[in-house]
Amino acid sequence: MPVVAAPPVELESDERTRDRVCREVLERGPVTAAELASCLGLTPAAVRRHLDVLLEDGHVAVHETPAGGPRGRGRPARRFVLTDVGHAAMATGYDALASSALRFLRDVAGDDAVKQFADDRVADLERRYAAVVDAAGEDPQARARALAGVLSAEGYAASTRDVAVGDTTVGTQLCQGHCPVQHVAREFPQLCEAETEAFSRLLGVHVQRLATLAHGEHVCTTHVPTGPVIVQIAPQHVPTSPQERTTR
Repeated sequence: MPVVAAPPVELESDERTRDRVCREVLERGPVTAAELASCLGLTPAAVRRHLDVLLEDGHVAVHETPAGGPRGRGRPARRFVLTDVGHAAMATGYDALASSALRFLRDVAGDDAVKQFADDRVADLERRYAAVVDAAGEDPQARARALAGVLSAEGYAASTRDVAVGDTTVGTQLCQGHCPVQHVAREFPQLCEAETEAFSRLLGVHVQRLATLAHGEHVCTTHVPTGPVIVQIAPQHVPTSPQERTTR
């Protein structure tokens, strides 16, 4: 009787490595296989093998770059981002319960109660993060890096990227690759709005939220300027003709 080979059993180490790959994509995406290999200490071939499995499972996807702009010679390297399925695999599983609770709060007490809840939630975040951010000094970029560090420690997969125009740094992008309330925030944007306001207070500058996971982007992106925003006031109109001066 012929011996039938048993199907290969995936090693637990492969599962752990795949989880590491997935988390790096979450934090660094859009990211190439070569970049992942460098930060994980793996060969590009090994990373591509794990990415193929994650693609097949729907946990990652190839990031579609906008058309136009300069392109180098040869085929561009594929860049990967985490999908909704990938984010859900890392979620706490309490999204439905949280959404139901906030709907009940909204129906009973109104939208103002939801905003008050969101403000109270980020107030706790501010209290816990303030000392670390303040220790970074007054520079908004240094404070943003400190904030990214404490956010990452709590599972937000946060990082910063400097934004430059020529040789001049004009700001920093604070990126969050994971959000524990991502799916709830789709229905209740007050959560994102309150977090953005908290970031402004923590960093000491007016920040601008450019993208959110809740709206379908692959990462939450907040622009942090190099210094306080200067509000330009339009000059007051001064009447020049006799008719204008008479009517005024």
